[in-house]
Amino acid sequence: MDLRSELLKSIWYAFTALDVEKSGKVSKSQLKVLSHNLYTVLGITHDPAALEEHFRDDDDGPVSSQGYMPYLNKYILDKVVEGTFIKENVDELCWTLTAKKNYRPEGKSILPGKDAFRLWCLFIFLSEDRYPLVIIPDEVEYLLKKICMAMSVELNLVELEDFISQDSVQQNGFSVWAFLEMMNSGKLTRGIVKETISMAIEEVYREIVGDVLKEGYLWKKGQLRRNWTERWFTLKPSTLIYFTSEDRKDRKGNIQLDGNCCVEVLPDRDGKRCMFCLKTLTKTYELSASDTKQRQEWTTAIQTAIRLHVEGKKSLHKDLKLKRRDQREQREKRREAKEQELQRLRALQEERERKMAELELLKEAQRQALEIQLKEAEEARASMQAEMALKEAEAERQRTRIKELEAMQQRLEEALQQEIKARQDEEAFRYAQARLLAEEEEKMKALMSLREEQEEYIQRAQREKQELREEMESKSRSLEDAQNQLEEVRANRYRVDQDVVAAQRKLRQASTNVKHWNVQMNRLMHPIGPGEKRASGGGSFSSFRIPSQKDPGLRLKQKPDDQDEESKENMETRGGCESDKRLSTNGDMDIP
Repeated sequence: MDLRSELLKSIWYAFTALDVEKSGKVSKSQLKVLSHNLYTVLGITHDPAALEEHFRDDDDGPVSSQGYMPYLNKYILDKVVEGTFIKENVDELCWTLTAKKNYRPEGKSILPGKDAFRLWCLFIFLSEDRYPLVIIPDEVEYLLKKICMAMSVELNLVELEDFISQDSVQQNGFSVWAFLEMMNSGKLTRGIVKETISMAIEEVYREIVGDVLKEGYLWKKGQLRRNWTERWFTLKPSTLIYFTSEDRKDRKGNIQLDGNCCVEVLPDRDGKRCMFCLKTLTKTYELSASDTKQRQEWTTAIQTAIRLHVEGKKSLHKDLKLKRRDQREQREKRREAKEQELQRLRALQEERERKMAELELLKEAQRQALEIQLKEAEEARASMQAEMALKEAEAERQRTRIKELEAMQQRLEEALQQEIKARQDEEAFRYAQARLLAEEEEKMKALMSLREEQEEYIQRAQREKQELREEMESKSRSLEDAQNQLEEVRANRYRVDQDVVAAQRKLRQASTNVKHWNVQMNRLMHPIGPGEKRASGGGSFSSFRIPSQKDPGLRLKQKPDDQDEESKENMETRGGCESDKRLSTNGDMDIP
């Protein structure tokens, strides 16, 4: 419920108070006075010409609530700024106007005017958002429980049920005047002094209407002098205010609460117990409660105030009221669903009873039909007895006929004996045939069992064959791998053999070259003697001296054919190199 709705509820009571004739209309002069007072208590600049301008057309007649609402919204409520006025003053203005007309307690009233005003404000806060304003019994019970809890007594639910059971209350809910009449009757607060009731009403008023989460004395440690002083603290959803005493006249400080604040419990020290601290962004306030219970209540209440500020909620009880309303709506929905279910069950019960009635009618019809059938059976029995008499005469004739037939039967029995004998023979043959068929069936079963064994053996053989095939394939793969490895080894061996042959060739060539150069060296080491001639043809000698057998040159030339073969191989290997040609030419020389 926003501020505009709260103000409208109070102003509605003031407007209806001015409607003396209860016609829904108020004179223009009275509305001027009401508007002037609303300007004053709401802190809005007076605009006397606005009302004249707005109601220029109906200057002489009264103004209805529907006609006053556009002016009220445009020139008053739209200009209201929250925090620039005290709502309690607005409520007092509206209460003063409506109480003069409507609040007339009969007999000895137990509620002072101030308490009636506070109950009126609580009624407006908890009332439904429809006009005329009423409060449902659940909210009345909630409010009375809060007041009784503040007085530490238990609510008399019997008396409350008596008030709720009235027809006007059950249909429409409590009006504020019926509620105040119930409170003035004293039945709900029997045996409680007026001062206690006033204190409880004030406490509940400050908690619900004034948004006071908790009040009480706490010890506070100073910021500069660091001494402990007892202060009266008032906690609201966005601030923690502390005063010198509980009359709240001398305000000493204000602690703003936001999402950056936190509460921590502190150990006992400095002679103080039940300590806790409230941390803000700039300061840390050390506080001490009277006992552990009070400390727990204060820390919980401060955490609730911080949570409400973080969630953007300005009033705890407004939030609780919305939650209770949602719960009532859910209960109402469940109740309607239950009623629908009961109606459905009643419809099913009626349908069942209807079907039972139809079943009874059907049974009665069946009973009547059975009686008719019994009568028909008696008539049929009489007719049957007459027929039986006729049948007896017919039976006598039939007995005579039977005797004749017995003679014929004897003759037929003889023929039958012959036929039986023939049939016995036939049965014997059939028995033999059946025995042969049984033997054939047994042999067939044996054959089928053999066939099954054969199929089982074939399957087992196939499985073994498959296993052997798989084993053979694995061995074949192993053999192929071994063959590939063997081929690779053979190739490697062949390449090694080729390398060995090439090395042997090179060795033989080197040996031939060595032998050739040894021969050349031997020739050079033996000079030509007198009378010896040099052989013609490119520096070749025509004749040499006969060396001794110890001459190494002779040993090298003992096998010229072999040297010729080796020199030919060298020539083929080197591809016709010129140096090998010269060696082979020298190797072909004859030694004298």
